[in-house]
Amino acid sequence: MVFYRLKDLIKAIRACKTHADERAVIQKESAFIRTSFKEENIELRHSNISKLLYIHMLGYPAHFGQIECLKLAASPLFSDKRLGYLGTMLLLDENQEVLTLLTNSLKNDLNHANMYIVGLALCTMGNIASAEMSRDLCSEVEKLLGSSNMYIRKKAALCAIRIIRKVPDLQENFIQRASSLLSDRNHGVLLSGITLITEMCLSSHETLLHFRKAVPVLVRHLKNLVSAGFSAEHDVTGVTDPFLQIKILRLLRILGKDDVESSEAMNDILAQVATNTESSKNVGNSILYETVLTIMETPSDNALRVLAINILGKFLSNRDNNIRYVALTTLNKSISLDVNAVQRHRNIILDCLRDADISIRRRALELSFSLINESNVRFKPSMTTKICLAAERFAPNKRWHIDTVLRVLKLAGNYVREEMLAAFIRLITQTSELQGYTVQKLYSALKEDISQESLTLAGVWVIGEYGDILVQGGNYEEEELAKEVSESDVIELLESILAGPFANQILREYIITALMKLTSRFSSASSSEKVKQMLAGFSTSIEVEIQQRAVEFTNLFQYDDIRPAVLERMPVMQIKETVIAGERLNSAASGSTSSQAAVPAGPSDQDLLLDLMGIGTSGGTTNAQISTGTPTISGNGVTNNVDLLADLFGGSNISSPPAASKPSAAV
Repeated sequence: MVFYRLKDLIKAIRACKTHADERAVIQKESAFIRTSFKEENIELRHSNISKLLYIHMLGYPAHFGQIECLKLAASPLFSDKRLGYLGTMLLLDENQEVLTLLTNSLKNDLNHANMYIVGLALCTMGNIASAEMSRDLCSEVEKLLGSSNMYIRKKAALCAIRIIRKVPDLQENFIQRASSLLSDRNHGVLLSGITLITEMCLSSHETLLHFRKAVPVLVRHLKNLVSAGFSAEHDVTGVTDPFLQIKILRLLRILGKDDVESSEAMNDILAQVATNTESSKNVGNSILYETVLTIMETPSDNALRVLAINILGKFLSNRDNNIRYVALTTLNKSISLDVNAVQRHRNIILDCLRDADISIRRRALELSFSLINESNVRFKPSMTTKICLAAERFAPNKRWHIDTVLRVLKLAGNYVREEMLAAFIRLITQTSELQGYTVQKLYSALKEDISQESLTLAGVWVIGEYGDILVQGGNYEEEELAKEVSESDVIELLESILAGPFANQILREYIITALMKLTSRFSSASSSEKVKQMLAGFSTSIEVEIQQRAVEFTNLFQYDDIRPAVLERMPVMQIKETVIAGERLNSAASGSTSSQAAVPAGPSDQDLLLDLMGIGTSGGTTNAQISTGTPTISGNGVTNNVDLLADLFGGSNISSPPAASKPSAAV
């Protein structure tokens, strides 16, 4: 059955009960349309194209109608032109050679007396114009920008944007016309003109410098919009033309970047917009957000930046998650500009860490870490333990796990428990493919900082075990420059740690053992002699353990046949989950019950940090009290010390505990 009207075809397709029935109907109709095209049936061309476009919208092939669309576009009838240009925009793109046949029709219609036909041509060109077509028709579009008809001026400005994107060199033709659009009283034309100027400024620095002199004009337009009374034509929920306001703010942001003079000219109006715009609705919030971005990206006054950050702080208390997400993201970007202003909103940022939306929690966590400084940070063993446990249980890969623990060791190495350090060493021994990467990272970290005890212990142990890999492996990253590592560099580093102010007995034991191991890893005789000299210095140490090790290691040099076997690498350690305080923490993390006592159901001891990472839940596991300093959990499942991250910012009266004791070194 053949359908001669679009309406009948739509009814038939909707009546199909299966996809097979639908395909059958469309195949028959497509065959009829194709035959009609071959027969040059002019009377049915309009109807056939309309049906073909509907078929195209359903996802079925319709490319065989491209030429017929061009024929309709060349028709003198407005209805045919409208459908022909619509079909052209849907079925053709700028990469098809058929498009060159359309250039002549567009040129004729751009010079047509009917403004609606001119509008159709401009709309089509603005959507699918190629670089070649842009060059051919640039002069016509430039002329239309000066038309007395505001409808055509608006369409021509949008079409010019397409031309500039395809052929940036042609923007010189539009600078003068675009400047004249800024004085247009029609909001639609002004909106299109500002969009065109924005595109030109982004693509050419010279054009940007040219339009900086237009900043006072833009400021005047924005001031009129802010102070204007009610206008039914432009009002959107009580705000006058928010679309135009946002476009002006974006252009001011581009023009004022790195330019003090332009920034000073817009400071007053930015303050006026920031203080007078209603924030109870999204329309006002969108304008405030653009105002904040403009203030942040231009050399504005400090008071104005504080005002912008306060607006973002107000956004954080909004019930709309989208607004809060935007505020957190923007604060992360702007924290380098005025960290003290952001610190004032610390409490509400911490409140976002408890939000149900994982994306909000992640952004709040990033911002929280950015706010940490020497005056407000209070790392505690319980915090570092929870981070390490979370990394161990939920790491996407081994390298991510190693990088995460390394970051903890660098930031809070003096507050890492013995069990966490042992777990990190065990991870390295199990991951042979990353041992070279890890020893390079630790060597680089020790070159920068030896004040973090756990970092130093881990680095010394790993260098002792895999020092040969470090030397053979090449280099480590230091300020983006590759630097070779030699045997003497490694020994000098360990020697400098021994002579440093942070060396204690445990660290000296680790270093002496590591040095002795390196004598079997390094091939240079000078390295062994250097180690002998260092050991001789410790043979009279008042610390009995140090003295004993030094004497025993010195005597071991007399037995070169067995020394390599005695000092060979440690075997791969057994794979097991980290255990703390008699497995009670691990039991709480896994949800199993302790064999010593039944534990009531409650939220996991890994409550906050795992939740921040999007892997925790608000309840369900156990709430065992950890005897090693982990915060207790009340009956309602809330930690008594008001979350661990709040303590990071000095919110708790609990003083920072001393560093946990470290294990004695092993050969």
